[in-house]
Amino acid sequence: MKRIGLILAGCGVYDGSEIHEAVLALLAIERAGAEVVCMAPDMKQMHVINHFTGKTESDQERGVLAESARIARGKVVDLATVSPQDIDALVIPGGYGAAKNLCDFAEKGAACTVLPEVEQLVRTMIDKGKPVAAICIAPALLAKALQGYTPRLTIGNDPETAAALKAMGAEHVDCPATDIVVDEKNRLVTTPAYMLAGNIAEAATGIEKAIKQLLTMV
Repeated sequence: MKRIGLILAGCGVYDGSEIHEAVLALLAIERAGAEVVCMAPDMKQMHVINHFTGKTESDQERGVLAESARIARGKVVDLATVSPQDIDALVIPGGYGAAKNLCDFAEKGAACTVLPEVEQLVRTMIDKGKPVAAICIAPALLAKALQGYTPRLTIGNDPETAAALKAMGAEHVDCPATDIVVDEKNRLVTTPAYMLAGNIAEAATGIEKAIKQLLTMV
């Protein structure tokens, strides 16, 4: 059975993983008959956002690993313990957590850095010819982690974000939420999801295509 790693960045669109995107990816992987290995870094979130008011709650702290366990129903491992030998492919859902916790793209744009254990896993997967899929804003993380590889990616069609990806050495391709961009050379699959999707059905169409394509590349 194929084992697909899923990197989570917390729980909730504004400060963690986008829940719809993560769950849709989980569903698509399991429906395809593959096993999911959920993982997350054992670290504090950048901050906590009240998802009802949209305000930062500066008096609160949450851990990325513990929050990710909410999505994974408790079945999640510390990212630092995962080796590329343990999985056949990797998926990174979006949500601001991908740009705040897994890297600091939300703060620094093209000058961002990627969490070392995330960057190492991504680069080693690609070097070993194992495919990686990124959803929504997560391709920004790939653009930085894969500098020098000239990855071909999409975050949809936002000019400012696309320019930041290009500044990091990526080739950006405009793409609707219901479709995917495939980089055959680097074995990458990306889809815009909620960067453009107007509803969960549109996000699901692109994510299901991305997972289907990813599994053909394993």
